[in-house]
Amino acid sequence: MSERIAKGGFNLSAWALANQQLVAFLMLVVAALGAYSYQQMPRNEDPAFTIKTAVVSAAWPGASVEDTTSFVTDRLEKKLQETPYLDYLQSYTRAGESVIFVNLRDNTPPEKVPDIWYQVRKKMSDVQAQLPQGTSAISVNDEFDDTYGTIYGFTSEGFTTRELRDYVDVVRDELLRTPNVGKIEVLGVEEEQVVIEFSPQQLAGLGLDTQQVIDSLRAQNAVTPAGTIRTEREKLMLRVDGAFASEASIAQITLNINNRFVALSDIASIRRQLAEPPASQFRVNGEKAIGLAVSMAPTGNMLEFGAALREAITHATAQLPHGIEMVEVADQSHVVKDAVNGFIKVLIEAIAIVLAVSFVSLGTRAGLVVAASIPLVLAMTFVGMEIAGIGLQRISLGALIISLGLLVDDAMITVEAMVSRLENGWERSKAAAWAYQTTAFPMLTGTLVMIAGFIPVGFASSSAGEYCFSLFMVVLIALVSSWIVAILFSPLLGVWLLSNKLQKHEHKVGRVGSWYHSVLQLAMANSTKTIVISLILLALSLVGATQLKSEFFPASDRPELLVSLTLPQNSSQAATEKHVQKVENFLKKDPDVVQFSAYVGSGAIRFYLPMDVLLNHENVAQLVVLAKGLKERDQLQLRLNEYLAAEHAEVVTRVSPLELGPPVGWPIRYRISGPDINEVRNRSLELANIIGTNPSARDINLSAGEPERAIKIHINQTEARAMGLSSEDVASAM
Repeated sequence: MSERIAKGGFNLSAWALANQQLVAFLMLVVAALGAYSYQQMPRNEDPAFTIKTAVVSAAWPGASVEDTTSFVTDRLEKKLQETPYLDYLQSYTRAGESVIFVNLRDNTPPEKVPDIWYQVRKKMSDVQAQLPQGTSAISVNDEFDDTYGTIYGFTSEGFTTRELRDYVDVVRDELLRTPNVGKIEVLGVEEEQVVIEFSPQQLAGLGLDTQQVIDSLRAQNAVTPAGTIRTEREKLMLRVDGAFASEASIAQITLNINNRFVALSDIASIRRQLAEPPASQFRVNGEKAIGLAVSMAPTGNMLEFGAALREAITHATAQLPHGIEMVEVADQSHVVKDAVNGFIKVLIEAIAIVLAVSFVSLGTRAGLVVAASIPLVLAMTFVGMEIAGIGLQRISLGALIISLGLLVDDAMITVEAMVSRLENGWERSKAAAWAYQTTAFPMLTGTLVMIAGFIPVGFASSSAGEYCFSLFMVVLIALVSSWIVAILFSPLLGVWLLSNKLQKHEHKVGRVGSWYHSVLQLAMANSTKTIVISLILLALSLVGATQLKSEFFPASDRPELLVSLTLPQNSSQAATEKHVQKVENFLKKDPDVVQFSAYVGSGAIRFYLPMDVLLNHENVAQLVVLAKGLKERDQLQLRLNEYLAAEHAEVVTRVSPLELGPPVGWPIRYRISGPDINEVRNRSLELANIIGTNPSARDINLSAGEPERAIKIHINQTEARAMGLSSEDVASAM
């Protein structure tokens, strides 16, 4: 009985064979475009996603916690509750300081977030007039997605802080000229101030008060326009000198107060010191440093950007004098390069395994058809990724690795169908057309079913869905590309490479086949028992699933650890620095530590996107510790936890690897709210005690509500008014 191809609709494989020159040209174009797209695709560590949190802050110096809450925080929160897509507000109020986190719902469309922050800024501008006199301008910080992946630390020996900063500013200017530089933040800059210290007794003896001296100094240092002289040929600006240039120029001042001439140096001591309250510190390997944190523009390629930045920093640091050292604290381009190299390694291994299996199971010629299909599928995938705006990053590389085992399935099916027909004596062109007719749409159905399994990831309305969106898109592009190659290019490759005369294989049943046949016969003969056993196994699998550890995003495979320290609210930055120095001394002795950096008075700057950024406070510090590897990182984490529990028991500490996905921070959080702050605190302590009874719980802490110590001065208002004084006069004098 002869076999014939049934007449049907349009046959794409037959069309490809009828237009071999055009299809061959298309293959070359696809390969060239794929290579070009691979070179042009941006490289990043993580996929971009929208941070749906903004920080609104305002200061009212001198106010108590209660007044700041009532007259600043409450009024800001009431206005912020009008924000569209608002999920919840989270505020932190201290004496004279109000900080509010505005958190949008997780399903907020990313494209609407910039306009929402614009609305927040307008609302805060409207409410500014309702705040008490003396309140600072309201600040709205919505630039949380800036990632400073490259950080350099500069330490010095024999140079003042001011001199070091001047040299670092020169380096910063050099780096700003590098292509695709987004922003550069200077870390650890300690501003200076000139302090004029009076003796109250001496001022009183001269019949002077502090305010008179301050007014006199302010009048001399004021910058006031003096006018312009205009002539027929030009105009001349008039400027009055006298502004202070240094502490020496201040010491030379002679005051004329109440018709008396008094040398300022006779009644006051003048010195330069670091500004108070202190700015947050940046430390590298246990030494004070000034840092430069560099972010890349959205249009940049991380690998090219990293290479250009390294060249620029090498040139800039070569100009620094002896005694100033530069330490590379973080370089995201190295992480991205390792990830891309890891993908290429896995790709080569997967291709080698697939080819080995293809050559063994299909033969040399059929294996060559499959081998030639792989680069074509990858090339089409890279072109599709570039069109979709997807670069090489953690999720897209993972999707490519997932797809590797599926890329050649369709090509294998096509080749196997052709081989089976060729063994029956068919011509190669007819075998190729028959393969399309019998396998194209079943393969398409299987491809669509496989893609459908990733639809929940691709269309999830959440930050996690936005983070993982490229997983769905890359799998879709790769599988569709695999199907197109299988029905368009693989038949032509088969005609070129397969032999026109193949011997028909004798289908002998081997040992494995005999064993499988026996088991299958037994199962079919005992269908009821087979169904019962299947249901029992299903039930056991469901029970076993409850014992698995569930975690949507695992810890990052980067070797860094974040060490967070939170002291009591009243702690000064000097006290925080002492704890940091003790931790640094411990890290210096650990053999698994490569280097570490510390941020005192603030959390670490966002050096990778999925990071929970801490607020700036004097009682907060965070260290970034780089271990030798993942194994060493996990062992170091255990040692650090033991050390911190033993030596820093009074401090809230947390040691954690870097996270993946949208920032989480503490894994479990409870929020208790109510109108009475004291009652809320008591209920919070009760809940903390209940949680503390669980043996699996540790590092339980309250994020707010801790009372701060203060000295309150009670004024007899009647006597004060009799003396011509007010509360403002007393506060100003103090």
